Amino acid sequence: MKLDLSRPSWAERLPPRRSVAGDAPVAACAFNRDGTVVAFALGDGHVRLLPADFAAEPPEAAAPVHGGVVLSLIADPSGDGFVSGGDDGRLLRHAKDGSTSEIASYKGKWIEHLAAHRSGVIAAAVGRTAIVVKGDAVRELGPHQSTVAGIDFSKDGGRIACAHYGGVTVWSIGEATLPPRLFAWRGSHVALKWSSDGRFIATGTQENDIHVWRIAQATDMRMQGYPAKVRSLAWASDSRFLCTSAQPVFTAWPFAGKGPEGKPPLQFGSEGAGLMTVVTAVGTSDFVAGGYDSGEVQLGDLKSRLSVVLKMADGSAVTALAWSPDGGQLAIGNERGDLVVLDLDR
Repeated sequence: MKLDLSRPSWAERLPPRRSVAGDAPVAACAFNRDGTVVAFALGDGHVRLLPADFAAEPPEAAAPVHGGVVLSLIADPSGDGFVSGGDDGRLLRHAKDGSTSEIASYKGKWIEHLAAHRSGVIAAAVGRTAIVVKGDAVRELGPHQSTVAGIDFSKDGGRIACAHYGGVTVWSIGEATLPPRLFAWRGSHVALKWSSDGRFIATGTQENDIHVWRIAQATDMRMQGYPAKVRSLAWASDSRFLCTSAQPVFTAWPFAGKGPEGKPPLQFGSEGAGLMTVVTAVGTSDFVAGGYDSGEVQLGDLKSRLSVVLKMADGSAVTALAWSPDGGQLAIGNERGDLVVLDLDR
């Protein structure tokens, strides 16, 4: 990745932008493992696959694959395509060529959250239950106290964390006989991210704050003062910072050394026209991106604390962001159904 936000060119012009008009709001977007294809999950049942370098006339949309709203989408960790979940209860695998196969089906359930580990394991939230898919084997974990509202793997892929009312439950995947471990905190937890170094689990809560547990010590901390629910969390590549939505600028809590207790968060960037709805970090650098309820998108550098506005506000809230594997492209989706790719290295 060769981005340098101090370059004069960033201040003089926006990066090249390519877009397609979709017909429904975007719930999620993702690049496949080699970065050659980008996919968008839409509210009309479509999973739209586009070449990452698509031209002005991209391929036509295929037929809808879900019977209702597509709620979740991730890159397939064991293939060249994607995995999606919908409010029709179907968990689908999409190959790079657009062909689709069903992994599992849960009639009457919603598959609203997905997670994957580089080992090839997939996890999905299905109502109050989580399912783990490894090869042809499907294992159910739960039921939990309420609908699973967030799901993520540990660094080594051996455990999975599920957010729900009353806290987070951690399950062992490899040792089926081990009892689950509950990290309790009152109230509803609406988002979850396990840190990239495996030491912390963070959640956003119904009470407009975030809660973080140290796994080894089973101690916890609470960070308050948000004007809205924190529904999007992103750890920096080395877990030094936890970035959060629901603020008008980039907000990153420091987790190096003794952690954030007694310290203010790092805040920088141009104050957006509204609040951040989505935040995402590059897995191999210090860059983060934030999307706003006003339609604005910003790119930030946690190291230099520089930022630039990549897409000016257009009134349609940003609902999804995804970096390409090399960090050179950023995919954006919004409530209006715009499918956008920014070429940041050009």
